[in-house]
Amino acid sequence: MHLLRALIRTTRMVKHTPLLAAGLTPDDEVLLDVPDDRLGPALVAAGRGDHGPAAKLLAMTREAAEWENRDRYTTRLAAFARSRSEWFDDWQSAAPHDPDALLVKAELAVVRGWESPARAELLRETAPLLSAAAEADPRDPVPWRIALDHARGTHASQSVFDEVWAEAVRRSSHHYGCHASALQYLSATWYGSHRQCFDFAERAARDALPGSLIQALPARAAFAYLTSASGNVPRERLDAAADLGITLSAEYDAGDPWPAEVRNLLVYVLVRLERWHDALEQLRLIGPYATSFPWDRLADDPLGQFLELRDGVRIEVASTTPLRTGRGRAHHGDH
Repeated sequence: MHLLRALIRTTRMVKHTPLLAAGLTPDDEVLLDVPDDRLGPALVAAGRGDHGPAAKLLAMTREAAEWENRDRYTTRLAAFARSRSEWFDDWQSAAPHDPDALLVKAELAVVRGWESPARAELLRETAPLLSAAAEADPRDPVPWRIALDHARGTHASQSVFDEVWAEAVRRSSHHYGCHASALQYLSATWYGSHRQCFDFAERAARDALPGSLIQALPARAAFAYLTSASGNVPRERLDAAADLGITLSAEYDAGDPWPAEVRNLLVYVLVRLERWHDALEQLRLIGPYATSFPWDRLADDPLGQFLELRDGVRIEVASTTPLRTGRGRAHHGDH
């Protein structure tokens, strides 16, 4: 009986796996953390030692109050400066009080602090940099997202976290980056619990604007739970989080880079819930846009991990697809 089941499973895989590649970007065309059309040229220029385009890009986001883009660009520019700092050193020398340079400097300092074994001590030393970035433009919520990361790394108390969170939402009540950072602080892995994490995520998602990535917060809470070593969250709550993420994903076009990280995260959650058909659909929607998160939490090669998992999802779907399907019969879901 076991042999027969294995044979049927293998036959299904051989029959259906090639077909399930339809709509998936070929492996050699999938890229990791692709910058958008505005960030890409700034990174290229920085690679040549020219900080001008990066400075202009961040200035534009500040002047137009494009806080979500500003947060993304700051993170990517700081990551680039961490490995190649000459262009950023020149920027700081040329404009030491530039609000945009101060913001990247704060992000870079906090990221470096997080990487150190003496994390809490080094992060505490970065506090003046966060203050300088926040004071440079009092409207900007991004320094407060960085401050939320800082609070988590310095073992800040709940009362300190509440103060920082209040400052963040006062500047932008629907800023995704601040919400995602706050969610980490409230997770069971850090200073909260699974219940706090889900309650916060679900409340924020209910209050979110249409199409806002904040609606993916419950999926982030599910990720935090599924990657933790303890706790018990009802399956219904996990499925509801995944369903909300699927609904959000459907509001964006296939191959849209903006929701790429959310879709990558959603694939992880769906795979852990063994919702193979749903996971395959999200992989099709992702197109060529693999993101480091969440795959860098699982392997040193996030792109390789993404491609391996994508193959695995195809095989799982093939193994549950009937060998013969009547006309008009729909494949059932796999909740």
